[in-house]
Amino acid sequence: MELLPTAEPGRVRAVVAGLLRARRWLAVAAFGVLVGATAAGLLTAPLLGHVVDLVAGGRPPSALTTPVVLLVLIAVVQGVLTAYGVGMVARLGEGMLAELRERFVERALRLPLDRVERAGSGDLTARVTADVSIVAEAVRRALPQLARSGLTIGLTLVGLAVLDWRFFVAALLAVPIQVHTVRWYVGRAIPLYARQRVAVGAQQQQLLDTVGGAATVRAFRLGDRHVGLVAARSEETVSLALRAIRLMTRFYGRLNVAEYVGLSAVLIAGFLLVRADAVTIGTATAAALYFHNLFTPINIALALADDAQVAAAGLARLVGVADLPAPSAPEASVPVDGSVKAVDLGHSYVAGHVVLSGVDLDISPGERVALVGASGAGKSTVAKLVAGVHHPTRGTVTIGGTPVDELATGRAVALVTQEVHVFAGRLDDDLRLARPSALLEDLRAALDTVGALEWAEALPDGLATVVGEGGHKLTATQAQQLALARLVLADPPVAVLDEATAEAGSAGARVLEEAAARALSGRTALVVAHRLTQAATADRVIVMDAGRIVEAGPHETLLAAGGPYATLWKAWSATRPE
Repeated sequence: MELLPTAEPGRVRAVVAGLLRARRWLAVAAFGVLVGATAAGLLTAPLLGHVVDLVAGGRPPSALTTPVVLLVLIAVVQGVLTAYGVGMVARLGEGMLAELRERFVERALRLPLDRVERAGSGDLTARVTADVSIVAEAVRRALPQLARSGLTIGLTLVGLAVLDWRFFVAALLAVPIQVHTVRWYVGRAIPLYARQRVAVGAQQQQLLDTVGGAATVRAFRLGDRHVGLVAARSEETVSLALRAIRLMTRFYGRLNVAEYVGLSAVLIAGFLLVRADAVTIGTATAAALYFHNLFTPINIALALADDAQVAAAGLARLVGVADLPAPSAPEASVPVDGSVKAVDLGHSYVAGHVVLSGVDLDISPGERVALVGASGAGKSTVAKLVAGVHHPTRGTVTIGGTPVDELATGRAVALVTQEVHVFAGRLDDDLRLARPSALLEDLRAALDTVGALEWAEALPDGLATVVGEGGHKLTATQAQQLALARLVLADPPVAVLDEATAEAGSAGARVLEEAAARALSGRTALVVAHRLTQAATADRVIVMDAGRIVEAGPHETLLAAGGPYATLWKAWSATRPE
């Protein structure tokens, strides 16, 4: 596996600074409002200290009216300003995250599929789900709390110094312990959380491989092996999570020691200063309240170091993808015709391990060619090379005389595999992904072509029904028909079907074979045939074995020849479901 890049800390800081500069006035306003809210809250301790002095001095109860009213007003002002300031900070963070997320999605959608395959789809899935969620949670919860806590800490220390500089010095005795604790924690947390995010991605990839290939896993009796792989990935993830919990527990324990040392120092300083008549009891009370009030913001700020490390690890993974260079647009957009020609194709996924060698193809416009052969013969590799998903290690692929990597492949050639996706949203919006300008009549015509119009219109809200995650669940056959309808709407001159009916049952396969035949009408087609009935209806059949073409010709001709294809047909017919 070759994981997608992760940005260095310096680059992450630069990206965050750039996002912040674009919203600097909102940041300044939010900072100003929170300073006002924090300053108002700091007036509480001196007022309470004043109340203590009034009581200690034997003043009448009426003397307490003014400070009590002021305390109520301070609470109201602080609450209003805090709510407004936190809202501004949240809006600031959400705006920055939204822009970063848009950059990430834009780059992710433009990643070459072979790059995604090398990394494993689990890596990209983990980034677009878990990492985005972690960063979003940090923006919504941690960022406002950190802003408030930082201001409270700074202004409270100023308040202690104003009361008496010796209170300030006493409070600082906790700082060395806190600084050492944070440095100790960060040095261990950064690499640990980075490993944890990678482990989560690897775990998701293994789950996707095992669940997505369940049929193959069962067929080759690899269940125990895959269960072991999933268990190993899960065990690594759990082990790292437990290490993180143990680290955090030790972190909090050291912070508690710092609190004890600081509060003890302030109380001792207050006792000595009151005994020396340097300050009043009320002033010493205010100092103790100030330091006690530091417990919560300091603990929040330092505890957020934990969230910050997790979020920073996720943020670095998002920035790493968002920073990838945008692929250059191809010079040509549409081929001259639908002819497909491949010359001396060779390909290796791993250096030194050849999976394709010396493959030549010459497909005329409008011709339908079926690729057949045993599993691992190289059929899907040829399909992906023709579709432009992979670049051949050796040889060339041209469509209409133009190299495939110079074409806008979405318009020149479309690939439909057995792994189709139903996007969450309305069915008509899902279809319009293939042609945004399509009218309702176009959508209905495409669905009718692939035999899906009847069930689509029978949905609760017809074509406006929400499908996909959280919506109406489609069957495997319906999802594949939807993919074929997108093919019809995209209307490329060349279509590649890679076992596009493999996920359906026997009845569903017959429906999909008919739908595929109608969707391919009028266009050049290369079909990786999961069922040999697809080969029987093709204009030409190409038989592959061990990465090479071993036989080619029309179905009847190959049967009569009694070669590899005839052997495959005989074996398949013997197990063919009725």
